[in-house]
Formats: sequence, structure tokens, C-alpha cells
Amino acid sequence: MWKTIFVLPCILLFFAAVLPASEPQGPQLTFATEGHDCGTIYFDEVNVKTIEVEFSNTGDSPLVISNVRACCGTRVTEWTREPLLPGESGKINVSFRVPNRPHAISRVVTVQSNSAGGARNRFRIKGRVIQRPQ
Repeated sequence: MWKTIFVLPCILLFFAAVLPASEPQGPQLTFATEGHDCGTIYFDEVNVKTIEVEFSNTGDSPLVISNVRACCGTRVTEWTREPLLPGESGKINVSFRVPNRPHAISRVVTVQSNSAGGARNRFRIKGRVIQRPQ
């Protein structure tokens, strides 16, 4: 019994000393949604598609977006350039042409920042373009 009373506090002290204290996580870029699904688009509906991507800083220090780029004919028209304090939100405006032919839409927007979760965060856009049924 005496050994148990003595050993248990020693074990608790050991784990308290070994386990790291929760340190600040830094800035954290989090998108409002995982991605954007355009769904099915018909040839005659739209020529240029515009999407607004929302994100926020869920970390504990200012988030700075250094660059935003997109692939394959997708254009980033605007993004929040000022540092975002913890809890603040920002937006990225993206536009791309929708060709008049059947194809799958698969676009990626890459955001470079000082985010602790990784310097590059990717936002995916998907969908499908088909001819309107007669």
C-alpha cells in the first residue's frame, strides 16, 4: 500500500514534466468550405464563372497571405492583402471561362501564407459541363 501511495504521484509528476505544454499554434488559414462544386453547367448558361472563396484565421497570431495563384486558365482577380488578426475573415475572387464543350471542371487555387498548418493551402473547384438535353 505504501509503495502505491508513493509511486502514483511520482508517475504523475513524470508525465507532467515530459508532456509538452500547449504552445501557441501561430496563424492558421482555414477555408469556409472544403472546396466548391459547380455542379452541372450547360453550354448555353454561362461563359465566365466567378467564385468567391472565403477563409479565416483560426490561429492565435496574424495571418499574412503572400501570394494566390490558380491553374489552367483560372484567374485570381482579387484577394485580401492586409494581415488578418485571429478570428478575422478574408476573401479570394476567382474567375474562369467555361468552354462550350463537354468536359469536367477541375481547378485548384493555391494560397501561400505564413500559416502554421503549411505554407501552401489548396482550394479545389470541380464541376461538369454538358450539352443541354433536347
